[in-house]
Amino acid sequence: MFGAKARHLVRKTILPGNCSWCRWSSSSKAPEAAAKPDANAAKRQKLIQELAEPLESSGRPAIDPKETSVVLFPGQGTQYVGMAKDLLRFPGARRIFELANEVLQYDLLKICLEGPREKLNRTEYAQLAVMVSSLAALEQLREERPKAIENCVAAAGFSLGEITALVYAGAMPFDKALQLVQVRANAMQAACDQAPGAMAMTLYGPDTNLGEACAKALQWCVDSGVESPYCGVANYMYPHCKVVAGSVQALEFLEKHAKALKIRRMKRLAVSGAFHTPLMESAVEPFAKALKSIRLQDPIIRVYSNVDGKPYKNASHILRQLPKQIVKPVKWEQTLHELYERRQGVDFPRTFECGPGKGLLQVLEKVNAKAAQTSFNVTA
Repeated sequence: MFGAKARHLVRKTILPGNCSWCRWSSSSKAPEAAAKPDANAAKRQKLIQELAEPLESSGRPAIDPKETSVVLFPGQGTQYVGMAKDLLRFPGARRIFELANEVLQYDLLKICLEGPREKLNRTEYAQLAVMVSSLAALEQLREERPKAIENCVAAAGFSLGEITALVYAGAMPFDKALQLVQVRANAMQAACDQAPGAMAMTLYGPDTNLGEACAKALQWCVDSGVESPYCGVANYMYPHCKVVAGSVQALEFLEKHAKALKIRRMKRLAVSGAFHTPLMESAVEPFAKALKSIRLQDPIIRVYSNVDGKPYKNASHILRQLPKQIVKPVKWEQTLHELYERRQGVDFPRTFECGPGKGLLQVLEKVNAKAAQTSFNVTA
């Protein structure tokens, strides 16, 4: 049960197009105002349907794809001290942080603004900070480009950002999503403590066999007596760039033998575990249990799954698929191909990255330069 202050804030919050990422769970006695139907849901569904139909088979005037939008949300690792400072001029953004503080029972905004960096970078704070800052950034987008919200037809998020996208799409209540991310962060940190790992951005050429390189690193770990080792791709980023993750010793092997393995460059990520690999297996059960306690809704726009790069079909699909994301690679490159696939000559939608950093738009430029020409950053 959450306090009267939080419920009052929900009542006051201006929700973009009534597409409420601050939808409050029924178990928290949300006010009637927060449960209003989305005034633009029918319009968005019409846009989605007509964009999906072949132009020649539709009796209605074609929807101009340039008038539609896609929203992308970043994941953990994009956080920095001072994030969200420029968003505080928007009343809606301030209210979102107030809601989060009420649910979490501590001042998340203060951690975002003041750190210290060591605290903000801890998984238990970083994931929540990125999610709430990303949702707050949507308030700036709503104020400055309301049509981008009203005409949004799809959303996707990288890793943690996928949960942000589901909140934005109305599939998950804001307060329950905060609690779910808390469980996710704590479970992943516990998995890191249990099976220390590492991750590295890896650049390679067309003559590189990255799978074979990972297999050699894994075999070296087995031969060296490393307990339950792993080495494999954790994130598919863009052509000739992937994030490799696994046991610390496996990544050390790859770094040491990079030249022989035809790996051009490896850069370690500032994380303490091998996210999106089987080394995170112990985090799946607590996350799945927490997810089952949430009353999920069908997303009102397309939301793409990191597991296979395809859009979720309905709420039950989310319930089955989302826990797999913890131990499966993030297929971001595949997601972008799926998201922006269209017939030759058809314009691309406007793309907005909402949240700290500009990394997702930089990746989009490498995967689909034409789609990136109409992309914009709404930074936290």
